[in-house]
Amino acid sequence: MAEHTGNASTSFHDQQGINDQQCLIAQISDPHIKAGGKLSYRQVDTANALRKAITTLNQLTPRPALVLISGDLVDFGHPEEYATFKQLLAELTLPVYLIPGNHDDRQHLRAAFPDHRYLFQHQDYLQWVVDDYPVRLVGLDSSIPGKPHGELSNESLQWLDATLAEHPEKPTLVMVHHHPFVSGIGHMDRQPLNRPDALADVIRKHDQVERVLCGHLHRSIQARFANTLAMSCPGVSHQVSLDLTPNGPAHFQLEPTGYLLHHWSATHGTVTHQGFIDQYPGPFPFYDENGLID
Repeated sequence: MAEHTGNASTSFHDQQGINDQQCLIAQISDPHIKAGGKLSYRQVDTANALRKAITTLNQLTPRPALVLISGDLVDFGHPEEYATFKQLLAELTLPVYLIPGNHDDRQHLRAAFPDHRYLFQHQDYLQWVVDDYPVRLVGLDSSIPGKPHGELSNESLQWLDATLAEHPEKPTLVMVHHHPFVSGIGHMDRQPLNRPDALADVIRKHDQVERVLCGHLHRSIQARFANTLAMSCPGVSHQVSLDLTPNGPAHFQLEPTGYLLHHWSATHGTVTHQGFIDQYPGPFPFYDENGLID
């Protein structure tokens, strides 16, 4: 696992040249790591799933500047799960930044990653700001111990407002685990970010926020939010079933896992792509010497 100093010499914005002001940021979410080879929900080998994700991220070309992981790092917040998670992350050759989700434990996470000094910026919450890149990164802590839903305290919202006010000219990504919008997936919308309007009131004041990134939903979903775009990241471990029927059951699918790539440039702002971790046939050409292939 690379150190998180923001100085990766082969990152995308370095390749492009500092004057171009571009930055490529990868995001994965919800690895739900268990210890001792145990399967999540007796179905999912989450450790192997994260290994595949790390292999994919390490091989990306152009190379991202960093990786964000948007919560539910482990399954039950146990120290041995964080030890396994840390061991797996050691294979990642990119700087990485973490936030907790509802499956995480703040103290055990901090204890496992004492070298991640950004996790210690706030006394009570694992919320942080990183200014080492062309895009400013803000991580929020929406976890409530023992609860599946999330909430940002008034203290956290005031901190976010003051933090965003420090650099209004710098493009910023804000990351929070729980989704602040209605997804249409009933059982997930019963465990969202509570008081999303309070977060929206803060974000709306700061035009430099390019995205509000989240996890929790285990699907790629986008929604307009507070004059910007909120979006969730696919799960590394499994995907929540796409069931938009009222009162649909809490089920998951072993669908292809994925990641997001957020490409920011000073000229065009942020464009987000979804990639898949598994390998599929291709790439194949559209054209040959005769033009469009028939």
